[in-house]
Amino acid sequence: MTLIGPDRPGLVEELSATVACHRGNWEESRMSHLSGNFAGMLRIQCPEETYENLLSSLRSLENLTVSVSEELPETGYSQKIISFDVIGNDRPGIIQELASAIVRTGGNVEELSSHLESAPHAGHPVFKATGTVTVKEDFDEQGLIEALEGLGADLAVSIEH
Repeated sequence: MTLIGPDRPGLVEELSATVACHRGNWEESRMSHLSGNFAGMLRIQCPEETYENLLSSLRSLENLTVSVSEELPETGYSQKIISFDVIGNDRPGIIQELASAIVRTGGNVEELSSHLESAPHAGHPVFKATGTVTVKEDFDEQGLIEALEGLGADLAVSIEH
């Protein structure tokens, strides 16, 4: 499920108490604070008989939008995960270029975190992205490096698996 709404102290405790009250098991999550908002992705398992009441209780929490989807089956082929870091001058469209380069080489973005920092001494914005990509076991990492480096001479790229 995904949750989004204005952040406030005690929100995660309220969520976890609601899940526990309905005999749910909080299996996995990613949560973040961004521009005053809380955003979370949660993987929760609960008994079928408490499912509807759990959803109703979560949806009744103050100023919180809850979206639920069924868990998807595994892909069926061997995968490996590659971590990457990209740093360079910021420009409009850089995330789209990054995502396109990854998909063209056969990767799937699993995680992506990006932000801007002020360049030392110059003060202009520097783009930084960190993430993970899932690829088939026989994936050619060099192709990914070349695709990412091909996005611009000002980008520094590193990957590890």
